[in-house]
Amino acid sequence: MEIRLDGKSAIVTGGSKGLGLAIAEEYAKSGADVAILARDAGTLAEAKQKIAAGAPGRKVAAISCDVSKAADIRKAYDQVMSEFGKVDIFVNNAGQSTRGPSEHLTDEQWQADFDLKLFAQVRFARLLFPQMKERKWGRIISVLNIGAKAPGPDSAPTSISRAAQLAFTKVLSQEGAPYNVLANSLHVGVIVSDQIVRRHAREGTNVSLEDFIKKAGEAVPLGRMGRAEEFASVACFLASDAASYVTGTSINVDGGRSPIW
Repeated sequence: MEIRLDGKSAIVTGGSKGLGLAIAEEYAKSGADVAILARDAGTLAEAKQKIAAGAPGRKVAAISCDVSKAADIRKAYDQVMSEFGKVDIFVNNAGQSTRGPSEHLTDEQWQADFDLKLFAQVRFARLLFPQMKERKWGRIISVLNIGAKAPGPDSAPTSISRAAQLAFTKVLSQEGAPYNVLANSLHVGVIVSDQIVRRHAREGTNVSLEDFIKKAGEAVPLGRMGRAEEFASVACFLASDAASYVTGTSINVDGGRSPIW
């Protein structure tokens, strides 16, 4: 089955690298116009060039935006609307894995994590829902991690904000269903990405990146870490008409690692 997104336009936050970039590339190759949002202008320019090279003829917008700030979100939304005229697909992917013992976290750390993840999703949905409902077609996809369902020790604040996003996604699915606006979440386990590269830099003393990735994959039932392209394929399915009866669902793309389905 070939998945096509012809005539659709999408916003992907955190779209300049890692999972966000892989999703944006897959969408563009499938026929969608894509706007990628991130903070760093340099990585955005490189990502835009890469996406455009793989999908000739598609519109690609690269917008510098700090999604933890309401004013930045409004400005980015207006720019996308100016370039594309509409937004059919929204992928809320921006985030980070701030974690530690909850008793040591400050109010500022909690607030920053919720602003970056949950409130970014809330603010974008507030802007996007009216136009999606009017056209009776929309897709909202939240990129979370398996900790949203099965948090471990020292996983705050990231597992808590992700769990809140999971609940909000369910709310959106119920509110959007009468208008064919579908909302789902994808939960990542361990994927070869820039986050793994950074983790290797922190923890992988005297171990090559290749061996570090291999070792990390041993804890996965499939015996390996996932690839960003594998994750993006599922995100492309959920954004398409092929997933027209899928909403309010959370899907683990984790090689079987999560103890909760």
